[in-house]
Amino acid sequence: MNQINLRERLVQGPAILAPGVYDPLTALIAEQAGFDALYLSGGAVAYTQLGRSDVGLTTATETADVLARITDRVQLPVIVDGDTGYGNALNTQRTVRVFERAGAAMIQLEDQTFPKRCGHLENKTLVSTQEMCGKLRAALDARHSSDTLILARTDAVAVEGLDAAMERADAYLACGVDALFIEAVVSADDMDRVCGKYATRIPLLANMVEGGKTPVGSVDELSARGYRIVIYPGGTARFVSRQLQRYMASLKTHGTTRPLWDEMNNFDALNGLIGTPELLELGRKYEA
Repeated sequence: MNQINLRERLVQGPAILAPGVYDPLTALIAEQAGFDALYLSGGAVAYTQLGRSDVGLTTATETADVLARITDRVQLPVIVDGDTGYGNALNTQRTVRVFERAGAAMIQLEDQTFPKRCGHLENKTLVSTQEMCGKLRAALDARHSSDTLILARTDAVAVEGLDAAMERADAYLACGVDALFIEAVVSADDMDRVCGKYATRIPLLANMVEGGKTPVGSVDELSARGYRIVIYPGGTARFVSRQLQRYMASLKTHGTTRPLWDEMNNFDALNGLIGTPELLELGRKYEA
């Protein structure tokens, strides 16, 4: 059971800063760093499990498998990207049930058509507001516990404009969702408009994408605006990929890892990080 109740933490404030993770190791390192929650994006699953882009190639079961391994290793609440629900309202219900069993604390659902694409890519398309509301009501009905939160995301800013996105957000709020996410807001003024309308009514999520469409701010700045969840969903994968490019190039050039030893955990350090001594000690407890 997660030690932090996400619903209670959202009420308490200030904003939660949730780093993107994509496997139990990145989740463990984030937990050890002292974060209050984690974020598992569909993009991160696509990048790391498939080596592919965030264009709707992953399945619900692939994401649930990653999620279950993460929640088996750490106790922090995980916000998980459910994309479009992977189909219609009935598919969405199955996604919610599978993700809830895998340990999700909050499940994000968006109003793109399927297959979706990353919220900061061009040429997105949307389902109707009516269809999305049906999915959200189905999701709320499907969850076993009210502590499993449903986050409604709209991608309408890039397709229909901010006013239309806020009209959709009004409809999603009326469905009874637990949080709102208006994706790819393009300016600080627009962020203030969103927070001015919704921040006192429901928790809002801000998505920080390095090089994306939304101005990147610190958690303190965004919390002062009125946001209650701040995610950096792909930052971990972007950082790791850059460092691995350096590592592989160096190993190829030098034929040894020696030039990078000062930047690496050695054998003992890595085992200490993942808790090998404690695990071996636990094993001795059960020896005959």
